[in-house]
Amino acid sequence: MSTPTFSILLGGNITVTDRLRAVTSGSRVIAADSGIRHAQPLGLTPELWVGDFDSSDDALKAAYPKVERRAYPVSKAATDGEIAIAEAISRGAERLILVGALGGERSDHVLQHYLSALSLAEDNFEVMLTSGEEEAFPLCDDGGMELDLPKGALFSVLGFTALEGLTIRNARYPLKNFKLTFGSSRTISNVAEGVISVTLSKGRALLLARPYDRSGA
Repeated sequence: MSTPTFSILLGGNITVTDRLRAVTSGSRVIAADSGIRHAQPLGLTPELWVGDFDSSDDALKAAYPKVERRAYPVSKAATDGEIAIAEAISRGAERLILVGALGGERSDHVLQHYLSALSLAEDNFEVMLTSGEEEAFPLCDDGGMELDLPKGALFSVLGFTALEGLTIRNARYPLKNFKLTFGSSRTISNVAEGVISVTLSKGRALLLARPYDRSGA
């Protein structure tokens, strides 16, 4: 990987897929608390394990005796994931893959991951959130991206503000220079025709894709 890339292993659930293995392969890895359980299924070796370890049982702790461990108190002003991201940035990360950011029992954590991704994107970091089955990418002012999706795969653009100049190409429901009002569902459940392109002039949004979901085909 030419761009310094870190995979951050978070506590949410994942499904090990070919896309997830491919995107994390060759990256440096930092685990946040119980997120380290994703390391072995993905064939990854963390260089650092951080957190208060309140969700890591004794068996999990014993499984990684050689990984550097940095413990924090349970009562702290940041989540374990935020601490792991900060550690990655301090080590030169320019691209962050947040593994396990989209699933699990804690919807408050998932929403925080969305907000963190948008904040990081505003600071010019490349960010991807993934559970294996779903992938999400932040979009900010004058931003855009292309995403290689199988034909028929579902994707949505979630507006966290009103959006201006939204353009979606190579999709069943294309848009050009569209103004999306805040709270509108207009951009939910689109269908990819292959590699899609999404650009945005103004606003904050997330592109959420389901590469393996052909229910809209």
